[in-house]
Amino acid sequence: MSNNTNIEDLKHIRNLMERSSKFLSLSGLSGISAGTLALVGAAVAYFVLLKQGAVKYDEHMNATGNNPVFGIRLQLALLAGTVLICAVCAAWYFSLHKAKKAGLKLWTVATRRTLYHFMIPLIAGGIFCIAMALNNNIHLVASAMLVFYGLALVNSGKFTVDEVHYLGICEIILGLAAGFFLNYGLLFWAAGFGVLHILYGIRMYNKYDRK
Repeated sequence: MSNNTNIEDLKHIRNLMERSSKFLSLSGLSGISAGTLALVGAAVAYFVLLKQGAVKYDEHMNATGNNPVFGIRLQLALLAGTVLICAVCAAWYFSLHKAKKAGLKLWTVATRRTLYHFMIPLIAGGIFCIAMALNNNIHLVASAMLVFYGLALVNSGKFTVDEVHYLGICEIILGLAAGFFLNYGLLFWAAGFGVLHILYGIRMYNKYDRK
């Protein structure tokens, strides 16, 4: 009886230490919502490109001819920014709901530590992608976005659940593959930010949220 009590006490202490050192409020619904938004954004981007069929673009996606339309790169950048903002808001909402349900605080030392290590590669990658776009090297933007996002997940994965680390590895592999198939950047973008997020979210929801 005493041994069982000691084992339960040790498990309780371990759970308390894990909760204090790791960000565990990340909801699987956040991944599902982010993936769904990314797929919707990719579909919109596809139709934006499709409807410009009568407009000629050079290899840098600059409109040419006598009547160039509103910069398609700016349209796609605004679309990507909108998807990102919506995904962040959804992630915050679902994570806050999960934290409240578990009786935990969302904004903790572990949360700040996770965000800090997540944002360093993400900000560096964002600046790098902007630099490439400004220098007309847009063909590798989709690849770079996936690789740097994957690095951000791997970098922050040690402060949260293990699934985040493995998601980051998959994003990096997909991003590297995108670098060799430059004409399919949008498809790789949809697969990485859309499909992988949904699969990850379903895994997270079934493993953690449904308890």
